Amino acid sequence: MFTVSKEMNFLSEQECLVVGLYDKPVKFEGALAQLDGYFNGHLTELVKSGDISAKNQGISKVHTFGLIGAKRLIFVGLGKETAATFNGVREAFGKAFKEIHKMKWTQTAVYLDSFTGEEIDALDAAHALSEALALSTYEFKGYKQKSNEPEKRIEEVTVLSEPGDEEDIKSALTVGFVYGTGTNSARTLVNLPGNMLTSTDMAEYAKSLAEKYDFELEILEKEDMLKLGMGALLAVNQGSAQPPKMIVLKYQGREEWKDVIGLVGKGITFDTGGYSIKTKDGIVGMKTDMGGAASVLGAMEVIGELRPEQNVVAVIPSTDNMISGSAFKPDDVITSMSGKTIEVLNTDAEGRLVLADAVTYAKHHGANYLVDVATLTGGVITALGTEITGALTNNETWYEQVLEASYEAGEPVWLLPLIEKDKERVRKSKIADLNNSPGREGHAIMGGAFIGEFAEDTPWVHLDIAGTATTSKDTDLGPSGATGVMVRTLALLVERFEA
Repeated sequence: MFTVSKEMNFLSEQECLVVGLYDKPVKFEGALAQLDGYFNGHLTELVKSGDISAKNQGISKVHTFGLIGAKRLIFVGLGKETAATFNGVREAFGKAFKEIHKMKWTQTAVYLDSFTGEEIDALDAAHALSEALALSTYEFKGYKQKSNEPEKRIEEVTVLSEPGDEEDIKSALTVGFVYGTGTNSARTLVNLPGNMLTSTDMAEYAKSLAEKYDFELEILEKEDMLKLGMGALLAVNQGSAQPPKMIVLKYQGREEWKDVIGLVGKGITFDTGGYSIKTKDGIVGMKTDMGGAASVLGAMEVIGELRPEQNVVAVIPSTDNMISGSAFKPDDVITSMSGKTIEVLNTDAEGRLVLADAVTYAKHHGANYLVDVATLTGGVITALGTEITGALTNNETWYEQVLEASYEAGEPVWLLPLIEKDKERVRKSKIADLNNSPGREGHAIMGGAFIGEFAEDTPWVHLDIAGTATTSKDTDLGPSGATGVMVRTLALLVERFEA
């Protein structure tokens, strides 16, 4: 898909050429002066007249009239060079690629060095380019009758770059594209309807990853869970016609199985709320309640492709939460794998129950550091909106690594407080060790605090993606629907991990 050329051959035939413009003010120099020369200086005049804009995220299309090989020039405004960020450049690429995709062009060239700046080098720009290409052109086709018209997508990108390390640029392009495609895989899983993605289907998907990337695979069936005492996951599954699955993928990137990162993803394939049933409006969209599992599976795809020198165990508890004569009820008391008993006050607080057994099982597999990812609470949306993922932790040093990865990935995280009195609320029950729903006050904190009771002393970060797993609007990096949030954060966390 990507070809790197050190020669500024603007005469090679392409459907378009993408050029970045910083507002500093705009002056065509170097290779851009050569490009302007083909147009007898008219590009400079178009900038002066405002027909080509360098304003941030601006897009300007220019017909080339056969003066160069490309049929169109696409200028992407990048704003002030001093304010440029990796995420801003990635969004600019996304805007350009969405425009190219809309025009149904299949071949394009990109003048890479025009996107570099004080804070953005050629490798950053290359990574941003390829990641944006994957993310921005993603589509979930759904189940409508297909058109007979052949689909046209961007198939070839020629990256023009002045002399530098060509192999490093190729490597950066590969890594960025892997991060983007891993995120897209998670998006597709979340977009699938619940009848098309059961716990069994999710286990089969994990099996396909294990076969492709040589992961160690373990899938616990209901009988296995009964032997191990996974009463929390089994309770949530009681009302379902679908069998539960505890899915484990292990990647060993070091000689010894130590300093193991445990990635735990909530895999509720559909959530009715159980007997604490959701409203008719609130139940729509609950196919996305396995967003945490999708994030973990997407991250494992990236890990499988890039093979970092780290040890990772991914654990996914999967079931739906349904209503039947055998479903668990408010006032039930269940016993988790850890041995801790739980008074059920709300069957719609089921995610924290399945994660309780999953966190315990991740520790059983030797996880020394834990991150759980879950569409856990509506409370996090009330607190932080739909652009920021909520977090809790029992270890600030470990959280700092997660935070750094999230910042680099462009997936903002905000740490919520967790104090001793919050833990006491979760432990408040007259008949059990814990209760699963202490009340609406501090809802997002209570959900995470419950999971923390099972992490115990193991360094742990909880990521509540209820607000960020989906979006209701198109962005420069993808359509409305599933976002694949936290795939890149988790993958970067593993890649940059320091024990």
